[in-house]
Amino acid sequence: MRAAVFDAKTGTAGRWIQVEDVAKPEPGPGELLVKVAACGVCRTDLHIVERDLPPLRRRIIPGHQIVGEVAEGTAGQPVGTRVGVSWIGGVDGTCRYCRQGMENLCDRLVFTGYTVDGGYAEYAVVRADFAYPLPAGMRASQAAPLLCAGIIGFRSLRVAGVERGERVGLFGFGSSASLAIQVLRAWGCEAYVVTRGENHRKAADSSGATWVGDENAQPPVELDRAVTFAPSGKVVVQALAALRKGGVVAINAIHLDRMPEFDYDKLLWGERQIRSVANMTRQDARDFLAVAAEIGLRQRVTEFPLTEANAALEAVKNETADGSVVMVM
Repeated sequence: MRAAVFDAKTGTAGRWIQVEDVAKPEPGPGELLVKVAACGVCRTDLHIVERDLPPLRRRIIPGHQIVGEVAEGTAGQPVGTRVGVSWIGGVDGTCRYCRQGMENLCDRLVFTGYTVDGGYAEYAVVRADFAYPLPAGMRASQAAPLLCAGIIGFRSLRVAGVERGERVGLFGFGSSASLAIQVLRAWGCEAYVVTRGENHRKAADSSGATWVGDENAQPPVELDRAVTFAPSGKVVVQALAALRKGGVVAINAIHLDRMPEFDYDKLLWGERQIRSVANMTRQDARDFLAVAAEIGLRQRVTEFPLTEANAALEAVKNETADGSVVMVM
């Protein structure tokens, strides 16, 4: 099969990926072989190829927002079943976190496209219990961003404790935030967006944001909750400064640069909270996909062929795409 492979020894900036012929994987017990139709390109993929996340394998096929059809299945998911696969590709099911319903914190997490090969390829092997049925009537490239950007954005709203009708800040407006705002609108919330880039501000405005400002602006009202999407400690402090007493900031980032010093009395005191968002659970995925189907959630996408994997990653890095970046096979 054709696959886009990252080699931790030879991949360089702008030429992280080489598209080559590799052996088609063989599924084992409890696994599916999925014929990939589309795979979303996530900022986490960029963190992997730029080594912000330490390489765990010399060679890896990235990609963890996979949409495809089962080519070799199981009794519960026969050939032809349309499925989606996300960042979490497996847990041990036995550690204290799994036993307590916190599988996103499992000590032995399997990461699709990081610890095991992912979806930048014509085929991928996945655990059957981590493959999700997808809403009917949604194009593969439309569904792909839901499988990480959408699910993790939804979990971020949960971690922030968002309730219907609240004022919620979104700091950064990439793929995840552009999906989260649709959920906020369905919940009757007011969304206040702070983001760099004129295109992102226009997208936030057209998505129904109550207010939109540039990266140096502060929302004109106190916020009940905030979610930060930029991998920047400075942005976390900026969001914290916009909260009312008792408010919560959820950090939606797998990698974060240095947290700057800030004034406890002015910014954190008053039972304001900072919470990190770590991965997602299968229940998050099922709940979000149900919400997405219910509200008719849709996302703008920019498509790239597999042969242009590096260009797709560049579009994520430079934030030049219109909406989410998706590779189609």
